[in-house]
Amino acid sequence: MEERILKALHQIPVSILTRAEWIQVGMALKEEGYPCNVWDEWSRDDSRYHAGECERQWNSFHGSDRPVTAGTIYYLAEKCGWDPADEAEADAGTMRRDTCANADWNAALPWGGELAEEDGGSTAPTTILTTDRTMGDWDPVLDFRTFINTLFKPEEYIGYVTGDVWKDADGKWFPKKGVLHRTAEELLDSLEQYPDDLGATVGDWKEEAGAWIRINPIDGKDVRNENVTRFDYALVESDTLPVREQEKLFRELELPIATLVHSGGKSLHAIVRVDAQNYEEYRKRVRFLYGYLEEKGIEIDRQNCNPSRLSRMPGVTRNGKRQYLVAVNIGKKSWADWVDFTEGETDELPELVSLSQYRRQPPDLPEELIEGILRKGHKMLISGSSKAGKSFLLMELCIAIAEGKEWLGFPCRKGRVLYVNLEIDPASAINRFLKIYEAMEMEPANADSVTIWNLRGHAVPLDKLVPVLIRRMRNRHFDAVVIDPIYKVITGDENNASDMGFFCNQFDRICSATGCSTIYCHHHSKGSQGQKRAMDRASGSGVFARDPDAQLDMIELELSEDLQNNVADHYATAWRMESSLREFANIEPVNFWFDYPVHRLDTEGFLSGLPAQGTAEAGRVRNPRSKRAEEAAEEFRTAYNVLNLDGKVTVKEMMEYMGLSDKTVYARIRKLGGEYFLENGCIHHREGDSVRMEESTDTLADHE
Repeated sequence: MEERILKALHQIPVSILTRAEWIQVGMALKEEGYPCNVWDEWSRDDSRYHAGECERQWNSFHGSDRPVTAGTIYYLAEKCGWDPADEAEADAGTMRRDTCANADWNAALPWGGELAEEDGGSTAPTTILTTDRTMGDWDPVLDFRTFINTLFKPEEYIGYVTGDVWKDADGKWFPKKGVLHRTAEELLDSLEQYPDDLGATVGDWKEEAGAWIRINPIDGKDVRNENVTRFDYALVESDTLPVREQEKLFRELELPIATLVHSGGKSLHAIVRVDAQNYEEYRKRVRFLYGYLEEKGIEIDRQNCNPSRLSRMPGVTRNGKRQYLVAVNIGKKSWADWVDFTEGETDELPELVSLSQYRRQPPDLPEELIEGILRKGHKMLISGSSKAGKSFLLMELCIAIAEGKEWLGFPCRKGRVLYVNLEIDPASAINRFLKIYEAMEMEPANADSVTIWNLRGHAVPLDKLVPVLIRRMRNRHFDAVVIDPIYKVITGDENNASDMGFFCNQFDRICSATGCSTIYCHHHSKGSQGQKRAMDRASGSGVFARDPDAQLDMIELELSEDLQNNVADHYATAWRMESSLREFANIEPVNFWFDYPVHRLDTEGFLSGLPAQGTAEAGRVRNPRSKRAEEAAEEFRTAYNVLNLDGKVTVKEMMEYMGLSDKTVYARIRKLGGEYFLENGCIHHREGDSVRMEESTDTLADHE
């Protein structure tokens, strides 16, 4: 009994099962007393396999009043061609039935084929026949010759089955391995020798069974997938539609069909070009092909998925019905051409619309996630230097959205947010959130609305991360996703506009697929930023500034010593946020303190008018001796009046009194525009002295 269950199990390709069917197999194995590792080992042949998933599901199976038993495994195996009454024949290496044989991707069977090159020579017309051919029109040898010329190169081995067949208990005929070691050239030479007798070339076939031929060339040694020498073709068969409807649909869908053969039964066998370079690529392309056809309502026999598949041989008869060639070389010329066609036919791009249809009722705008700054489903970039506390600011934004509170004075719509942590240790990230709640004196009433995805050490380029991110976000009803920081997942050269255009398109993919706002941060470029516009400070290509719907930039302010000592915490820094917005008018610059671990608005106005670091004004704040022109002039006049006790003030006296160098004293005199002049090392006020202006000008010029 146990051996029989395992034999049935291994006739079921896990790759063709739905998840529900896969779960049923696991339940049946547990019910029949097998260990989990039997299910796990069998499941590994599927690309959907994830380590640990079988064990997790296995532990959730707790029995039922109506348990899933071995009958389910037998049922699925029989659908795939397993015949429990004929196990001995199967053990002897015979083939399973035609429609389900070798359903496993790694089962035995090879195929061959390549559209003949001009020097190789298919002479077949684009379309030979239709399914309306009469027996009198039929030339079996011509059908077979055309089929060989279309699919195979002269030196390639072709596998086929004629008389090597067996019959089951129900009277159905099935192929065995058949012939493996004859080349296309040998078969074509034989056809020339016997132009009126196909059987003389391929051997006699049983009239009740017909004959089969493999769709790809083999190495002449065996018929397993590893014996396939080219992966150019896949077999498409459907027996749920009338034959004429099948042909009509195949043509309408522009399938790149190399040969189309009537099976002599109720289906057409379409050998379709997939032009794969290797087995893995073949598998992916066949899955795409079958999936596309099923979306079009064509039920495909997925048991034909392996590259070593047998198809019906044209030129023979079966129970008095012909297996004949319907057409060759129809549809698109190659797989690539056909994929382009399907993408054009099935693109999901929006329809063209006329403005007039919205004249009376414009479409509703997305809700504002951050009032006056960002709408739901739009993109926002926050840029700043490394000392700005950008991660803290983004965490504060996550909390503001989760709790429906203000962020830097801007009301946020209450919602759910995903924080993608690419840089911070997971434990540190979680503790930061908790510290921010505490510092803001806010109860984490809606902390369950903040979800953290810790990817430090697991980051991949954004174009690879996005599909996984979208899948993880599905059905979670997020309103925003925060990616912090983007340098960890950047693709290409950040100074290359084309590379960054592709990179920024990934944020559009997130917004379109999830409906969420996408918020991300980036660092400033090197060097002083104070003289730049806010939108030009982010490092890399200008694409960063042009792409988001909202860009907020943070720049540090220059604090005077008095302000630092008397107003701010000793370790606090001062910042100004400026904007570049697409949907709203730009905001008034916002001044705030970064007082670890939170940013606090400057509600008292202490930071109003302070210059940004890196500007000339910032230099004067750093150096109290650097005065504005009016202040410097008034200071000079006061010093002159104090020192002018005997009618003269020397440059040396002014230097010592004001604490300036001689060059600075000369510069002050020059900036006063002739109000003072020099004579013999002394400074004179023009209104109180009769010395000629020319003398003062010459003397001052000497000192310059």
